Amino acid sequence: MKPISTILATAILIAMLPGPASAQSLKIPAPSPAQTIKQDFALSNIEVSYSRPGVKGRTIFGDIVPFGAVWRTGANSATTITFGDTVIIADTKVNPGKYGLLTIPGKDSWTLIISKSTSTTGPESYKQDDDVVRVTAKPQSTSSSVETFTMQFADIKPTSCKVQLMWEKTLVEMTVKVDIDARIMKDIQRYVVTDNRPYSAAANYYMENDKDLKQALAWFDRAISNNPSAYWTIHQKANCQAKLGMKAEAVETAKSSMKLAQEDQDDHYVRLNQKLIESLK
Repeated sequence: MKPISTILATAILIAMLPGPASAQSLKIPAPSPAQTIKQDFALSNIEVSYSRPGVKGRTIFGDIVPFGAVWRTGANSATTITFGDTVIIADTKVNPGKYGLLTIPGKDSWTLIISKSTSTTGPESYKQDDDVVRVTAKPQSTSSSVETFTMQFADIKPTSCKVQLMWEKTLVEMTVKVDIDARIMKDIQRYVVTDNRPYSAAANYYMENDKDLKQALAWFDRAISNNPSAYWTIHQKANCQAKLGMKAEAVETAKSSMKLAQEDQDDHYVRLNQKLIESLK
């Protein structure tokens, strides 16, 4: 029988040898790192999760990514898009939820697909029956090459935005819209009439969406009477007056806003008012 000291030394030596567990702990940078982007939009948000391969000196579209075949729109796992509210894509209503975002690249035309499947990664697992909506888009050429596949939100407006895909020298985009006007108008009427509080928000909505500007101006006055030091609201009233063609009144209102902003040391609103006054000369 070996001495206990020898057995103990052997056990310690074995424990120090590299094995499967230590090999599994090795972490290296992902060749196509994952990214999740989230954009506040309308009354909720949109979120996209995808992986970002690089060009790495290769020809991408028509070669690495074949024309005419379903593409996962990225690398690794399936690309997904999540809508926090009902949206409209190509005149089709898409309910809130998580969907797959697939594409079929082409030399002159792309097809973008919102799919019920969130696990489709290629033609072999794609089922057209899972399509929620298809969008045809014309690819655009970028001025410079985009090395890392990039997705982003652009041209964001109160009721529409664009989801853009960029890689190599190609840009493709899909427009997402929402129909929230009726809901907001209903809420404005309910809250303004019953609670007498959100005058500023209601006035801003009316002004930014080309509704009744005289009503917006009246609501700005109510909001300011409730909070006379709110120079940000006073500035918006000046904008409303300018839209109504009330230049002299807008200048005086902007001066009042600028004075309060200066007292509060808010340089941003000082500049906004200066710019507005200059534009009305």
